[in-house]
Amino acid sequence: MIEGMSVVIHIYYSGKNGNARKFAEEMEHSGTAERIRNEEGNVQYEYFFPVHDPETVLLIDKWEDQKAIDRHHSSAMMDTIVQLRNKYDLHMKVERYLSDEEGIPSSDRKFVR
Repeated sequence: MIEGMSVVIHIYYSGKNGNARKFAEEMEHSGTAERIRNEEGNVQYEYFFPVHDPETVLLIDKWEDQKAIDRHHSSAMMDTIVQLRNKYDLHMKVERYLSDEEGIPSSDRKFVR
């Protein structure tokens, strides 16, 4: 991996009967999401709800580097997440990006307000 690049992961959790939203709410209310936010190397851990799809929740998960993700994946926290995913019978679509820490190119900045 290129130095200076953080890893951004989009996880789309989908289920039925509002289960994806219930999963995100339980992650928040149980304190699990906050414990992940406090893990070494975590930069962002936030849930979003797509307007057009009430059965999906988007998690944007950002880490300083792959080593931080590896530590997270080997932690007991993953057991909790897997148990909750199974409880709510969720399916996942995962996208992974490298974030350019130098920011938005000047040619794109004119579109940002």
